[in-house]
Amino acid sequence: MNISGIGSLVSKVLPSVERIVDELHTSREERAQAKQKIQELLVSAEQEAQKEVTARWDSDMKSDSWLPKNVRPLTLAFLTGMFVVLSVFDGNVGGFTVSEYYSPVYENLLMVVYSSYFLGRSAEKIKRSVENKI
Repeated sequence: MNISGIGSLVSKVLPSVERIVDELHTSREERAQAKQKIQELLVSAEQEAQKEVTARWDSDMKSDSWLPKNVRPLTLAFLTGMFVVLSVFDGNVGGFTVSEYYSPVYENLLMVVYSSYFLGRSAEKIKRSVENKI
């Protein structure tokens, strides 16, 4: 599951869990404590998942093979290219329009790409510079 999928899962699961906690026959304080603990568990799980992704990326970069080092950029380029081609040519026989259905997908793609690639690369560079100074 990717990072954005985890955030989406948390936002979908949390209201259901809170509703279940509210239905328990406990005091208001106990319900609040239970909700707080559940939120802490979900945040912890998300942080752990992000650490695992970072560990996989580090492992890929340490590989001696060309493919593991380049599989993420190649996949990103392929999927983005295919999505752009499909969204541009979808129903554009007479005139050029991009369907309103593609707009939220473009927004999400841009947010995920910019945040994971550029922030991830910045974090890697900072980590390397700190390691080199030590």
